[in-house]
Amino acid sequence: VTMSDFDRSRWTEEEFSQEYRDHADEYVPDRRRMIAITQSLYRHFVKRGREDREVRVLDLGCGDGLFIHELRQVDAKLDATLVDGSGEMLEAAGRRLADLDHKRLVRASFQDLLAEDCLKTPFDFILSSLAIHHLPLSEKVALFEYIYAHLNPGGMFLNVDVVLSPGEDLERWYLALWHDWIVAHSDVSRYPELLNVPQRYKANPDNVPDTLRVQLEAIERIGFRQVDCYYKFGIYVM
Repeated sequence: VTMSDFDRSRWTEEEFSQEYRDHADEYVPDRRRMIAITQSLYRHFVKRGREDREVRVLDLGCGDGLFIHELRQVDAKLDATLVDGSGEMLEAAGRRLADLDHKRLVRASFQDLLAEDCLKTPFDFILSSLAIHHLPLSEKVALFEYIYAHLNPGGMFLNVDVVLSPGEDLERWYLALWHDWIVAHSDVSRYPELLNVPQRYKANPDNVPDTLRVQLEAIERIGFRQVDCYYKFGIYVM
């Protein structure tokens, strides 16, 4: 068994993943707005026409299960499969979703999924949040192809992620926007380390984002229809 890139990443560190769970709302710009947009998209395009049956949802890189928890406010009967490479994150997701009857927790990295598919059944809705940017472009495209192959007819894919800016000037401005958002929405007097998050993101070798345009074009070539960016704030897109 070879070690995956995920096994070498900081997400295997308990302290690193705990910090994310404790402070993500304070340093991920408009996280709650992005969740609300996801709920709206789910109501309008995923649940509609499937009211008489359980909707099968796959969360890739689920973290602590927040997005599935919030989708349950829209559809209490959904059937959820949650995949993450971190056992600690999956345990947190299991606790958050303890009362969700139809759920499956799968410990696997994206490389694991691409090497040996353990998800045999198709899904109506596949989402990923702040995870795919850890893959180089070739693996991003392979994962997009994997997702396309695992969608039911009429199914949808939503990727909430960070992207590479098309130029250094824009990148510097976007990181400044992010810094200013943290100042306005966080208690930096108690947690001054949050001010360093944008630069820590930029310096972390685990992060290998690609431009939005490159990814949208790749997704279109695979065969997805009505490909678009529903929201953007600096480097944050969905």
